[in-house]
Amino acid sequence: MLLLLIACAAFASTFTGGLLALRLHDKLHLILGFSAGAVIGVAFFDLMPESIAFGAAKAGATAILAWTATGFLGYLVMDRWLALHGATHAHAVAPDAPPARHGPFGAAVLCAHSTLDGVAIGLAFQASHAIGLVVAIAVLAHDFSDGINTMNLVMRNGAPRRRALSWLAADALAPALGIASTLLYSLPPAKFGVVLGLFAGFFLYLGASDLIPESYHAHPKLLTTVMTLIGAAVLYVAVSLAG
Repeated sequence: MLLLLIACAAFASTFTGGLLALRLHDKLHLILGFSAGAVIGVAFFDLMPESIAFGAAKAGATAILAWTATGFLGYLVMDRWLALHGATHAHAVAPDAPPARHGPFGAAVLCAHSTLDGVAIGLAFQASHAIGLVVAIAVLAHDFSDGINTMNLVMRNGAPRRRALSWLAADALAPALGIASTLLYSLPPAKFGVVLGLFAGFFLYLGASDLIPESYHAHPKLLTTVMTLIGAAVLYVAVSLAG
């Protein structure tokens, strides 16, 4: 039941972000700044300590942190490859289009990424209830920005509003599919340290390379930085309360 509620919350978070992208464009930098702090906070304050706690006895803290670095660098390579492929695809369809992950291709990439968010939640709950809740909070904060990015990508490419909303709905449903997929298998306890370390790297990359630059893109203001710090502080408190 709890996973179902989280899946519904992820849908609502993504869809709300997409709708607000149409209405409150000049205020979104504050929300994105908060989301950046939350995503980075969950990596530093929850996933990395838990990954070391699970894996240090078997593999050692250095090896577990190497998996965190692998997650960060692996996500960087995947993101750059997708961005390059998306730019090539967009140029082939519309030679005058700016080099970015455009239209349906870009939206499909975001849907795949949102599915991975759901997998992160499901696997975190397999590790422990507390870890699952903290990861879910971070994913919900990040899903809001995913909804914003989906609408921006599709609408910027000249798609009609109805098509953009269809892609937004698909992106909003993707975390639920990821969560559901983890109900079909269970992760061996010995692997939890490695997986949590990988996800810590993923989250660090998303916060540092995606959310923070996006929040500063048009509004490099002190208040945006304050919101990022607040986001990290909220996750620190949430982790502390979760035990």
